[in-house]
Amino acid sequence: MAMLLPHSSLLSLQPPLSSSSHLHSRVLASPSLIRNASSSSVTSSSISNSVPQVVVTRERGKNKQIIKALEKHGISSLELPLIQHAQGPDFHRLASVLSDKSFDWIIITSPEAGSVFLDAWKAASYPKVQIGVVGAGTARVFEEARQSTEGLLNVAFTPSKATGKVLASELPEKVGKRSSVLYPSSLKAGNDIEEGLSNRGFEVTRLNTYTTVPVHNVDTVLLKEALSAPVLSVASPSAIRKTSFI
Repeated sequence: MAMLLPHSSLLSLQPPLSSSSHLHSRVLASPSLIRNASSSSVTSSSISNSVPQVVVTRERGKNKQIIKALEKHGISSLELPLIQHAQGPDFHRLASVLSDKSFDWIIITSPEAGSVFLDAWKAASYPKVQIGVVGAGTARVFEEARQSTEGLLNVAFTPSKATGKVLASELPEKVGKRSSVLYPSSLKAGNDIEEGLSNRGFEVTRLNTYTTVPVHNVDTVLLKEALSAPVLSVASPSAIRKTSFI
């Protein structure tokens, strides 16, 4: 679903620009971005080739997939990261917890949580683990590790719908014992998973291993280019919050 956002929400990052910068920008959340960006409001015939049609705002280096998808549709883009990941309060505990205790399930609900987990898993000397992921995008983070570790890492569960609530309601239990779950998560993630699993009798250990913070320094040249684009794409609530108060 798209929503309108004033371009002026970006202006506090640099000195005021001309009045033309007060045009409105359409904010789109994946996966509808490409469909909406391809509409007549942002076709190349109505916008100069020198002006990006879509601004992508995920963390630096993590916009490649959407940039390539947009290119296939003839849509130009500009990478302007508005958020970045940082270590969470439990970041340094994860490797030791993996070394000291085995779990029936490791629950991973985002690519970043998967990347942080993999680093800690390697530091813990590759213990055998069974992983449940929230969706196919998160599962892809583990493809290389699955192929190179000879069965030590098994992605064994994906829910019928990619939400925390559905995952918590569908995760298989171990027969005859209380199932244990390690949930390495974002500090800002909600409580649906641990509450849902706990209510079903699972023993849940949540570790807040990373968090999302705003990008405070933005290149003014890139910002001017971004202000000329009619579409701003956002892929997380944190990015939406960033556009609303920066």
